[in-house]
Amino acid sequence: MEIIIEKCKKCFSCEEVCPVGAISENNGVMVIDKSICLECGCCAASCPSRAIIFD
Repeated sequence: MEIIIEKCKKCFSCEEVCPVGAISENNGVMVIDKSICLECGCCAASCPSRAIIFD
C-alpha cells in the first residue's frame, strides 16, 4: 500500500500520472484512495520529493 507522507510539496505530479485517478487533494493534503489504487508505483516514481512510500 502506498502512503503520502508529510514532506509532500503538493506539486501534483503523482495525481497527473495516476492511471486510475486514485490521488487527490483533500483539506490541503494529498491522499490516495486505496479502494481504487492499483499499487502500480507510478505515483512514487514521479514524486520529486520522495513523499510516497510503500507500507
